[in-house]
Amino acid sequence: MKTIGLIGGMSWESSAEYYRIVNQAVRSQRGAGASAKCLLWSFDFSEIAALQHAGDWTALTERMIDAARRLETGGADMLLICTNTMHRMAEEVQAAVSVPLLHIADAAGAAIEAQGLTRVGLLGTAFTMEQPFYRERLRERFGLDVVVPDEADRAVVHRVIYEELVNGVIEPASRQAYREIIAHLAGQGAQGVILGCTEIALLVSDADSSVPLFDTTRLHAEAAVAAALAD
Repeated sequence: MKTIGLIGGMSWESSAEYYRIVNQAVRSQRGAGASAKCLLWSFDFSEIAALQHAGDWTALTERMIDAARRLETGGADMLLICTNTMHRMAEEVQAAVSVPLLHIADAAGAAIEAQGLTRVGLLGTAFTMEQPFYRERLRERFGLDVVVPDEADRAVVHRVIYEELVNGVIEPASRQAYREIIAHLAGQGAQGVILGCTEIALLVSDADSSVPLFDTTRLHAEAAVAAALAD
């Protein structure tokens, strides 16, 4: 079994989900008592969020590279950035290490492709929804047409993530707001919706949507287990 390196703490609420899913998946495949070989580098998310909102992506890239190198030195055979937004610097991180970085958008794209969908909605932080790095990778690698909510809905999605979900707060009113935003995306022709922030699955599930939801946290974690257990 290969060792999985997790760059987490962004937030720890979703990093805990990564740890749970990875270990459950290993146990389901290897049997009772089995668990994953993994290393976790966990950031103080308050520092990360401040740099994100200040637009200091250079400092953030330096921190991601430092974490990746620490995990590689510690023995990780592969790396996961346990957040969608910080894949903005995935190419720089991969270039700084010799072990593979498993990209979260690739895990999502593969699952969408397997269902034969071509047009999907994307929910996430404002950075993920508005900057091109995520949508372009899905378009270039999987031929997907990716739509995002309108400006007002993007503001709601972003606020709920940073004010509630990263702090472990689950509000019924926010769940209803997300349901309506997902319905708006479906109304624009989205055949499915990517939960492109690793905390969103804490708030909504398939029961809240008329179209399939793609939980990037689970898809990313399960892709890591498949790679860790591959011959």
